[in-house]
Amino acid sequence: MTSSAGGRSPLAAILLALLFEAPMHPYRMQHLIKERQKDQVANVAQRNSVYQTISRLQRDGLIAVRETTRAENRPERTVYEITDAGREAFLEWMRTTLSTPAREFPMFPAALSNMVLLEPREVARLLEQRADAIEVGLTDHDALAASGALPRMFLIDDEYRFTLIRTEVAWLRGVVRDLRSGALTWSPELLRTFMDHDL
Repeated sequence: MTSSAGGRSPLAAILLALLFEAPMHPYRMQHLIKERQKDQVANVAQRNSVYQTISRLQRDGLIAVRETTRAENRPERTVYEITDAGREAFLEWMRTTLSTPAREFPMFPAALSNMVLLEPREVARLLEQRADAIEVGLTDHDALAASGALPRMFLIDDEYRFTLIRTEVAWLRGVVRDLRSGALTWSPELLRTFMDHDL
């Protein structure tokens, strides 16, 4: 999927994958995204996210309207299906994404790169809060994985995500320890030294 073809967004990929299974209407797609917990890998926080992405995919020729029906006293319901171009674009996106690392720009590293603008004690407190908040979600995942309710192939994206999350928590705890012990620290005077050196 090129940037013009669905925007290479996780949500676009998930919608195309759902339509790979069968034609369906947006309400069914939203239901399956939540039921399969794909809302953990694609941003569907905004109510219109699915509809906006569907419009973009349709505009790019990756999906098409299969039928529109109206039941009595109900709003019109449009069923979409993936096109041949959509299948090709989706499979190309899958192969590229699975094989080739991409540069991504999340907000957290940007905040870390500027943490010296806060005091070390405050940064330690904030990073500890982040680690605590992240660990809350780990319990739910461990319970689901241990239940055996779903085969591993359906949980592999969660497995990857939670492996990274566990690594992040361990790293955060280490940074907090270093901040509190003074092994990692800074001061306005030290920062001025580096700023003067850059000049």
